[in-house]
Amino acid sequence: MRKLIYDVAASFDNFIAHSNGSIEGFQTEGDFVSDFLKRINTYDAVLMGRKTYEWGFALGMQPGEPAYTQINPQLKNYIFSSSIRFEDGPLIQLVTEEAPNFVRRLKTQPGNPIWLCGGGELAGQLLDAHLIDELVVKLNPVVLGEGIRLFGSSQTKVGLIRTDSKPYENGLVLLTYQIQYLT
Repeated sequence: MRKLIYDVAASFDNFIAHSNGSIEGFQTEGDFVSDFLKRINTYDAVLMGRKTYEWGFALGMQPGEPAYTQINPQLKNYIFSSSIRFEDGPLIQLVTEEAPNFVRRLKTQPGNPIWLCGGGELAGQLLDAHLIDELVVKLNPVVLGEGIRLFGSSQTKVGLIRTDSKPYENGLVLLTYQIQYLT
């Protein structure tokens, strides 16, 4: 079965963005970027909620255009939304069904690990369904105080087993955890 890896940037107080979706204050340059780009190439699918996907529009992406294909040209994008509309393409699919049901099926298909890019509510749904296997956090040296929570409104309790950590000169720390679901 394929792993689902939540690979995400977060503030020290566990927000993945400000309430308005801005990532102001997060590190965007430094040695960690090349490590992130290498990880993107280990995935063959990426999952995103609508807001995460639409964040790319400010960077020039158009509705129906897959993200990150300039880095990984084979990366299949699955966008979870009931409100956005676009035509599916070879590297992008709009998913309107319940996320846990879709992801359960996707994990059984052959392939490389699946990247959960964001957002927080999607991550919370998948955590609640016990579908996230690994958490990779680019922990930014900033406290936002409020914003979009790492796991949305999820109240699921999990244990985290650290499998790796790497500090960077700019203060960012890359933390990798295996998720252990508590019963």
